[in-house]
Amino acid sequence: MAIKKRTASAEQLKPDPKYNNKLVSKFINCLMWQGKKSVAEKIFYDAINIVAQKTKDVDPLELFEKAVNNAKPLIEVRSKRVGGASYQVPMQVNSKRQQSLALRWIIESARSQKGKPMCKRLAAELIDAYNGRGGAMTTRENIHKMAEANKAFAHFAW
Repeated sequence: MAIKKRTASAEQLKPDPKYNNKLVSKFINCLMWQGKKSVAEKIFYDAINIVAQKTKDVDPLELFEKAVNNAKPLIEVRSKRVGGASYQVPMQVNSKRQQSLALRWIIESARSQKGKPMCKRLAAELIDAYNGRGGAMTTRENIHKMAEANKAFAHFAW
């Protein structure tokens, strides 16, 4: 059986300079394109400022964390080949994978919108995810519906 190699990225990840939060740092790293970290930081911090202006009653960092938690999937489907057939088997999602999928979906949904600056799109997506709607939440619901539809094959999860 193959041994899974672990990277030291979790231990080496430093919290971001403004909020001293590792989740924010991870999000900025996921948002970054072509090694342009300063651009990604500017986009994120501008989005947080927009969120702070739009929602006066909620702390923007708490809103960000709640938005990420709302977008985390609980189950997903994975392909499993049994005999000659491939089945979509619903399986529990590891907590690290939950977080990375939520971050990816929020960023992907913000990038898919067009016509506005990225910081405004990201702010809107974070507010939507906080309120339980938006592109990331739609993706999560679709994954859960697919898992629910294929729960007959759950016995193949070993």
